[in-house]
Amino acid sequence: MIKQSVNFESLSQQVIATLSTDIDTLLSHAELPSPLKEACHYAMTGQGKRVRPLMAACAYHTVIYSNTAVDSGAETLSDSVLTDNCRRAMLAVEFLHTYSLIHDDLPCMDDDDLRRGRPTCHIKFDEATAMLTGDVLQTLAFEILTADIEGFQPISDEQAAKLLTVFAPRARRMVSGQMLDLNAENKEITQAELEAIHRDKTGALIEAAVLMGGVCAEASAEQLAAMTQFATNIGLAFQVQDDILDVTASTDILGKPAGSDEGLNKSTYVRLMGVDSATDYAKSLFVEAKEVIDDSFMDKNALNALAEWLWQRQK
Repeated sequence: MIKQSVNFESLSQQVIATLSTDIDTLLSHAELPSPLKEACHYAMTGQGKRVRPLMAACAYHTVIYSNTAVDSGAETLSDSVLTDNCRRAMLAVEFLHTYSLIHDDLPCMDDDDLRRGRPTCHIKFDEATAMLTGDVLQTLAFEILTADIEGFQPISDEQAAKLLTVFAPRARRMVSGQMLDLNAENKEITQAELEAIHRDKTGALIEAAVLMGGVCAEASAEQLAAMTQFATNIGLAFQVQDDILDVTASTDILGKPAGSDEGLNKSTYVRLMGVDSATDYAKSLFVEAKEVIDDSFMDKNALNALAEWLWQRQK
């Protein structure tokens, strides 16, 4: 039996296409008044990269094809990855992530006018609508993991409980991290303190995405432990990259205002280390993430390919 390598581009395209359809279906059936319904659709259909749903799909993919021998003539790895429960996990993390961005952009937080290359939700609509849009997207994220949804097979109570056990505490940690981040503005903090912020603010939802993908694929305890370490490293590396890109990339490339961290006097890895040292640190985190996955799963797995793809976004 020959193990197949991942077609990462095909998998990415499938994730984006499937997620787009599922978002449209779910929001079209959601009972929401105007302008809340329109604001939810606006926020959820921007030109985001869908990184966190892709993480869930890659985690599912990696476990399935590490645990199952596949003939070289069988279907490509991406063709059968997106089961209904995996799709639920993808939707939940994207809904929760989008809610966090909407609230992040509000005047009482980071006060940004641009997100994903378009006016932020409170600019397109108004502050009250934006706040409520974030609220309902957060609620829908949990509903997605538990309720009967149009276009999905029912989820068992056991599977819903497993997913919520992963998802709920990390949703809380994400909010806690945001509070820590606000507390650190206009202060000098250590690298350890900065990493504590971002393990929650950025890393918690990345952990949730990866681990829910693993849970949907019935990963072993050992595999979930490896995936947790992978996600921790990727979460920190992702934030270090964001800090670097905030000072090296243009607003057009970022899809949000460049230099916003400096304008808010935020604590960042660039401020603490400088661009070159921060870049080296990000690279080391990606290398460590790949190593822990390579030690636990088959060669050329989807999580390894994901780490490579994320590293390339910095170049």
